[in-house]
Amino acid sequence: MREEMMPTYAPPEHMVVTHGKGSYLFTAAGKKYLDFVSGIAVNAFGHANPELAQVLSDQASKLWHTSNMFRIPQAEALAKKITDNSFGERVFFANSGAEAVEAAIKTARYYHHSKGQPERKRIIGFESAFHGRTIATVAAARNKAHMTGFFNGDLDFDQVPFEDLQAIENTITTQTAAILLEPVQGEGGVRAFSNEFLKKLRTLCNDKGILLIFDEVQCGVGRTGKLFAYQTTDTTPDIMSLAKGLGGGFPIGACVTTAEVGDTMHFGTHGTTFGGNPLACAVGGKVIDMVLAPGQLEHIQSMTQVLWHELKTLGGEFPKIFGEVTGKGLMVGMVCIPENTQLLVAARDRGLLIAKSGGNKIRFLPPLNVSAPEIKEATTILKHCAQYLIQEDASLA
Repeated sequence: MREEMMPTYAPPEHMVVTHGKGSYLFTAAGKKYLDFVSGIAVNAFGHANPELAQVLSDQASKLWHTSNMFRIPQAEALAKKITDNSFGERVFFANSGAEAVEAAIKTARYYHHSKGQPERKRIIGFESAFHGRTIATVAAARNKAHMTGFFNGDLDFDQVPFEDLQAIENTITTQTAAILLEPVQGEGGVRAFSNEFLKKLRTLCNDKGILLIFDEVQCGVGRTGKLFAYQTTDTTPDIMSLAKGLGGGFPIGACVTTAEVGDTMHFGTHGTTFGGNPLACAVGGKVIDMVLAPGQLEHIQSMTQVLWHELKTLGGEFPKIFGEVTGKGLMVGMVCIPENTQLLVAARDRGLLIAKSGGNKIRFLPPLNVSAPEIKEATTILKHCAQYLIQEDASLA
């Protein structure tokens, strides 16, 4: 990477991506990769999708940006598509997942402030969560590696173990404003909260007057086989954060709320320069249309069955290399017995891009229009990786 770039990332030096098509990426060296990272669940319909490219091109030839000093028809149209198809009644658009979660945090705190309870600012989250890299979202997740050197104190955030209802009850005080969670944790091991736990959590929030926030930045917009992940459960949040797949590759974030909660955020309480711009919202509107097109959610559900079956079969064939399969829909984690970086590199060397996750897992985030042959290509490559690891270490056989 060039020295002019701040060294906050460490991409492989030899891999310079020049273009993509569908589920594949191509490099300057002419190598082809099957991309099961999708820009970390961003490229919902793969690379250079012609329908999305056309919408972006059409909008770019008309209007790029005005700021929210003026009405933006594309934003209003996208907001209506989201609210027509969810619990939501109000939408705030931002530029990223972290900003969408920040908006959720501010909205939850201001809701209680507007009700005459300004002391209710504390938000309870879960260990191993990931909500972004801003100061507030880092504090919400409380990953020490992300916190060091940036702030002191807890910034009014608490953390409890995964699915520990008793710990939540013990943590709630008269200062608690909300509970924040990813219905399917991404960085924290691709773990889905159980429906039973979420229902109990909803009841607890109702009893205590606490808001429930779902961070669907990674697991939303079709990823789980429904338009939104909460729709795969029996629980509805008060606030939901979206981003990543919502723009199909174009940066956008959204904070979705009920009218009761959203209407407390009056003029001047929050804002953004680029959020809700015509380019992002035109593409976002098309993404929603494509996810809801006849047969698309059924396709995701069908490909989910194929992917999970293939991975479990692989685990049965190589039990000393692959372990438990977790997650939901096309957001899947798989335990590695060797170190997961070793397997990630072996896969990349053989033309498959996958990501790491907590719990020593590899993570699969294929595009929502992935095909069964592409899934089988991916698992064939992983089989070759397993055979390679056995050659290097016979104890893995």
